[in-house]
Amino acid sequence: MPAEIVFSFRQLTRVAQRHIRVFQVQQFLDRFAMGLTVAVVALTLIDRDMDLFQISLLFGVYSVTTMAMELPFGGLADNIGRKPVFLTAVVASLISLVIFLSSNDFYVLALSFAFIGFGRALRSGTLDAWFVERFKVMAPNVDIQAALAKAQWANAMGLAFGAICGGLLPDAFGDVATRHGFSVYDTSYAASLIMMTGLFFFTLVAITEKPRPLNPKALSQGFTRVPAVIKETSLLALKHPTLSVLLLALALVLMATNPVEVLWPTHVKGMLDEGYANTAIGALTAVYFFSIAIGAALSPHINRMFKRQNAVSLCVASACLATLQIVLAFQGGIVGFVGIFIFFSVVLGATETPASSILHACVENHQRSTLLSLRSLVQQFGAATGLIAVGGLAESYSLSIAWIGGAGFLMIAVLLTAALAKRVRR
Repeated sequence: MPAEIVFSFRQLTRVAQRHIRVFQVQQFLDRFAMGLTVAVVALTLIDRDMDLFQISLLFGVYSVTTMAMELPFGGLADNIGRKPVFLTAVVASLISLVIFLSSNDFYVLALSFAFIGFGRALRSGTLDAWFVERFKVMAPNVDIQAALAKAQWANAMGLAFGAICGGLLPDAFGDVATRHGFSVYDTSYAASLIMMTGLFFFTLVAITEKPRPLNPKALSQGFTRVPAVIKETSLLALKHPTLSVLLLALALVLMATNPVEVLWPTHVKGMLDEGYANTAIGALTAVYFFSIAIGAALSPHINRMFKRQNAVSLCVASACLATLQIVLAFQGGIVGFVGIFIFFSVVLGATETPASSILHACVENHQRSTLLSLRSLVQQFGAATGLIAVGGLAESYSLSIAWIGGAGFLMIAVLLTAALAKRVRR
């Protein structure tokens, strides 16, 4: 097998450069639309009289729906194409936003979160696989990790700028919303609805994919093939113990870090003045995603420090995350919290591309979308389990204690990735 060529954007062909840029813009727009609501979702739910455990349950609905739909729709992307499945995901996101804006009832909100999960299941394993496969054709044997880092950077930047706007809108236009009978936070959701519509048309025009033969039975086959797909991916994991250990470690990382990502605004708002709290939380959410983008950009350099041993990079990052999450839980002032939170976010961003590089090295093109869906399924299971456990602890005791308990999952992930590094070296 030829040695990988070190990635250099300038040395790529114009077609390969354009491929990266188009995907970066598409990812930016997608995450910008999502970022508009990420900054305020927990606060919006509290404004709708939900407690921390109910908020955790709603996110659990999202995660469980995603898990239930991941494998059928991962196979659907392989059958009918990545682009049409992604466009359907955008439609699901639009439906979820309309439902969310229409009600304060827990069960209706749960339906909205189910549609978000449905859209997430459709998204995973679609355009990511499209990007990787076309890049490998346009730039054979070029190290994919740096190209993935560029896409991850655009992804995080979209979330960051969306979060800034999402936090600013309630403070700037909240009075207008309340005069018309809406929540101050509904301004962010209305803006997301507009941006998601724009994303649909950009993807329709800018993303090109060779049409695949339309199979009317592809959807039903996706569901009927789930047992076979589970068997296939399980056998693949058994044949690649590296893959099994990696997926388990990623699930544990999500168990620990997802409750921090979801619930931190409820912890911070009490430290801020009510007049500018939403804007400050939006700005801090943006800093969170900027920091993830910085971590993603730094990840190739960090990886070179460890002689391009992705598993070692992932192990060190998991250990740092465990330490930082415990320290974060003890912060009672805004300055200390922000400082540790930024460092935590940078390290979290640095974990993505080493994990993705290990995974992509384990599979071939015909399995890529399905395995990406399996990865998302495993991670969503971790996220749902962590949220319900941590949400229950937070409601019974405190959020700080819940975060400290969650760091235990990261400790186990450190042990697993250390074993993975030894296996990969052998």
